[in-house]
Amino acid sequence: MKLLVSPINVEEADIARLGGADIIDVKNPREGSLGANFPWMIKAVKKAAGAVPVSATIGDFNYYAGTASLAALGSAVSGAEDFKVGLYDIQTKEQATDMLVNIVRSVKDYDKNKKVVASGYSDHRRINSISPFELPAIGAKAGVDVVMMDTGIKDGRSTFEFLTEQELTGFVESAQSHGLKTAIAGTIKFEDIPVLKRISPDIIGVRGCVCGGNRNSAIRRELVERLKAEIS
Repeated sequence: MKLLVSPINVEEADIARLGGADIIDVKNPREGSLGANFPWMIKAVKKAAGAVPVSATIGDFNYYAGTASLAALGSAVSGAEDFKVGLYDIQTKEQATDMLVNIVRSVKDYDKNKKVVASGYSDHRRINSISPFELPAIGAKAGVDVVMMDTGIKDGRSTFEFLTEQELTGFVESAQSHGLKTAIAGTIKFEDIPVLKRISPDIIGVRGCVCGGNRNSAIRRELVERLKAEIS
């Protein structure tokens, strides 16, 4: 499993890099689960990250395919290599497909090597969004590279409070059968690592875990190092 750590600024990006993060993911927690940061911050983090790949969250979206496509392209131009889009207020397969097809086109027309990550939410029932278990088939059809599971509401409740190990394993296996990679996030804690190893997604995404449990605090190098060691 690769470790994705989500800093909000250059200082935190440096800490994540020095702690051993495999992917540095630029986000803005003030704007939601997958809140977008500014283009100049993505550029600055890209410069600071060195050889470590940089991804960026572009937002938790309603059904605005054009807005999402422009956000994805803006992140690509700013230097991010991967882009995470949250299908937050998306209720149907048709809406999800339209969103993702256009986002993929916007990004791949600019640079075919850029990767699109489609995120569903483990707490989809309480936010009234499409089931994340629909995403592997939809994502494969749309041409995304990775499907992800996160929590839509950041209130301290974990993905593991909404879905079982068996359900998450099924999500990973479904994605693999469609030729997609997987990521799991959503208030992951150190005690979740053994079960994550059994589920075996390609990527685990964290912020709060390496901030001492509070995603609004700063990332701590020793916690990144500890988490990296535990998943290795």
